[in-house]
Amino acid sequence: MARLTIQQAFDLAMQHHQAGRLREAEQIYRQILVQQPEHAGAMQFLGVIAHQVGRNDIAVGLIRRAIGLNPNVAEAYNNLGNALKGQGQFDGAIAAFRQALTLNPKLPQAHNNLGSVLKDQGQLDEAIVAYRQAIALNPNLPEAHNNLGNALKDKGQLNEAIAAFHQAIALNPNLPEAHNNLGNALKDKGQLDEAIAARRQAIALRPTYAEAHNNLGNALKDKGQLEEAVAAYRQAIALRPAYAEAHNNLGNALKDKGQLDEAVAAYRQAIALNPNLPEAHSNLGMALKDKGQHDDAIVAFRQAIGLNPNLPEVHHNLSLSLLARGDFQQGWEEHEWRWKCKEFPSPARNFAQPQWDGRPLDGRTLLIHTEQGFGDAIQFIRCLPLVEQMGGRIFVECPAELQRLFRTMAGRCRIVARGQPPPAFDLHCPLLSLPRVFGMNLDNIPQTVPYLHADAEDAGRWQHRLADHSAVAKVGLAWAGRPTHKNDRNRSMKLAKLAPLGQVPGVSFFSLQKGEAAAEAKTPPPGMELIDWTEELKDFADTAALIANLDLVIAVDTAVAHLAGAMGKAVWTLLPFASDWRWLLEREDSPWYPSMRLFRQPCIGDWDSVIIRVVDALSLWIKNLARD
Repeated sequence: MARLTIQQAFDLAMQHHQAGRLREAEQIYRQILVQQPEHAGAMQFLGVIAHQVGRNDIAVGLIRRAIGLNPNVAEAYNNLGNALKGQGQFDGAIAAFRQALTLNPKLPQAHNNLGSVLKDQGQLDEAIVAYRQAIALNPNLPEAHNNLGNALKDKGQLNEAIAAFHQAIALNPNLPEAHNNLGNALKDKGQLDEAIAARRQAIALRPTYAEAHNNLGNALKDKGQLEEAVAAYRQAIALRPAYAEAHNNLGNALKDKGQLDEAVAAYRQAIALNPNLPEAHSNLGMALKDKGQHDDAIVAFRQAIGLNPNLPEVHHNLSLSLLARGDFQQGWEEHEWRWKCKEFPSPARNFAQPQWDGRPLDGRTLLIHTEQGFGDAIQFIRCLPLVEQMGGRIFVECPAELQRLFRTMAGRCRIVARGQPPPAFDLHCPLLSLPRVFGMNLDNIPQTVPYLHADAEDAGRWQHRLADHSAVAKVGLAWAGRPTHKNDRNRSMKLAKLAPLGQVPGVSFFSLQKGEAAAEAKTPPPGMELIDWTEELKDFADTAALIANLDLVIAVDTAVAHLAGAMGKAVWTLLPFASDWRWLLEREDSPWYPSMRLFRQPCIGDWDSVIIRVVDALSLWIKNLARD
């Protein structure tokens, strides 16, 4: 210092600072302040170093003192804003950045930093304006293009966001944040391969980039590459053990792999690291629900809701556990949240008419519209007679495949196929909201079974055709549900899994399987006599006519099981370990269908023991039939 003037020393400190040599810069700043305690520049940049090393409390104090010495330096207010933002004092940070811009409206860094705080506050439109102003002042500022991309992405403007990220990368190909953020936008567009490539490039530029490893895992998981996703999440956690979001995402991948115990452990670790992460509580609830631990799942769902009451999917999942436990009163209330979930369409479907609340119709016209799967519609169309007692005109809108079947129970109401213009009506109600309207519980489920019937003429034709089959018993089979059902991989099976049934003497089997899995009926397991007339079954009324001539239906949890139960036909339903809510817990019978018997997996994925029990039951049933 003795051989340098104060200005020379300050210039040297700035050189060290700009080169990232913070220790050397700090030492010189302090030496300057010893000699000149009111040197505003040295005090300000000593505060900047404090901010850079995470000591924002010290940074704010130093920079404020510097501003007190020289209140007309825009850069000082900009640096103060950064330190205040680091402390979480967002209002103060915004004020500091705005003061910087009052002093110097052409300071691009201040516009960029102001945009970042506004974005963190959810003020996306204002943030975008600030970023664009920064870019207008300095088109070669890659950080501003990158930040603009993030704000555009959060607004859902993915194409514009991707363009912004590409511009940031063009200006600085070695900016790992831009590659990572580009990957986020590409993933949201469903371009998973490109998203994976962008995340890998971010990691190549910065191998210790924990967020990029975590985001790579998300893209790999969405692509179904679960092993690689797990590895990516574990790498993120190795780099940052306290990374709660990565533990949560690891749990999601492990859950998708069927490793529920490991998933639960990962979720609990995420919660231990961040108890205020609602996603982790919600996901823990889902894993516990899949393990059949509904009481614990309910606790987890309620914890998530306590942290964020406006999570529709969590409310919906809570409803499923409540219903599975038989708590219908709370379950139906929570079930109404389904309409706010992404996977459900709007209940109003742009109807201007209000939803019916259960009060007498007094001559008004009510449109009931089915929802979810065919099985749901078949199960809850049982409510129709209750609605007809309310004194109005009733229309039921349903898929065309159900129209003829539902006409077999329609009294005064009219059944219309979805896709046709609905008739004029005053009120509407989704079908699965009717149990809530009527306060349905386990003690008052409508027990008029059968409530769906086969057309007598159609059933007569099938009776004539089946007369040629002289087996002791005629048994219908359905082994797979709709592939798009989110639990289909657990509830469906291959026809080959039912091969042991073919060894039971005295049985002719008839395929009731529709959809992609129906092709398996062309090559039945050795020893199984399987007649396949399903190409003639054009709708559920046709299926009902065939079922009417069978002695028994054996099916996985699919619409065929509901149809047989609604017809009062003997039906054995094969259930996965984590079965749908409507089958309740541990029961072998169903309050919905008196003629139904339930065969449950004793543990996850164990169809073999289920089939063994079905074979034993079928053998005994055949013996009793033959004896009679």
